[in-house]
This record gives sequence, structure tokens and C-alpha cells, in this order.
Amino acid sequence: MSKLLEQAQGFIQMLPHARALGMELIDLKDAQAKIIMPYDEKLIGDPDTRVIHGGAVSALMDTCCGAAVMAHPMRPVSTATIDLRIDYMRAATPGQTITTTATCHHATRSVAFVRAVAVDEDADHPVATATGAFTVEISA
Repeated sequence: MSKLLEQAQGFIQMLPHARALGMELIDLKDAQAKIIMPYDEKLIGDPDTRVIHGGAVSALMDTCCGAAVMAHPMRPVSTATIDLRIDYMRAATPGQTITTTATCHHATRSVAFVRAVAVDEDADHPVATATGAFTVEISA
């Protein structure tokens, strides 16, 4: 395991919302991050369908996008969400883990641009996609 991945996993686990949602950072390299969120009944948004609440998916995607920014080769010291657009394509399948992969595809000295996709076991049909802009703080 890379030192960057190990440090980032520790940081993610310090975030109260990430712990509460059961997020686990599983890959981090070259401006890309992958985080999983296992199915958990406490995250159900609709008791009739047993589908995970969209807010949990949104938090997962936002966290993964921020991790991708932090993995950019310019190694920012911090980041925060400026704007995040999430398009929900379908409900996640009850009982399945949701995996989000994010890529920081462009960064300036102050703003990073990220794309992400969230899938369950049917990786050919995304649960949601996201595009966002994040602050970039570089140490002096």
C-alpha cells in the first residue's frame, strides 16, 4: 500500500460523515480516487423499496472527488467543494455496495475540476455521475 493511500485512508476515517456512512477508500493514485460504501439499512431512504438515500450517494461522490483532488500530482494541502453537480441515473440496487471513482482531470493554481461516476454491481449502468469544481491550496 502506498504511503499516500495509507495517509488518505486515515484522513477519510477521521471524517465523521465518512465513518457514519461506512466509506472506505480503496484506491488513490495519479489524481484518481475510488471509495466504496457498503449497503447498510441505516442508509435506506425509502423503506418500501429499500433504496439507499440520494444524500448518502451525494456525500460519497463529494468525498471521492475531494480525494481525487488531493491525489493530484501538485499535492495540494487542502481542498473544499466549490460546486458539485450530480446527475442521478437510477436507484442503486438494494443490498449492493456503491463504488465511486473520481478523476481530477484539470487543475489550476486555485481550482481543480473533477468528474466522477457511482455504480453498484451493474457497472455498465451508473447510479450517478458528477462534475465539480474544488478549491486548491498549495503550500508556500
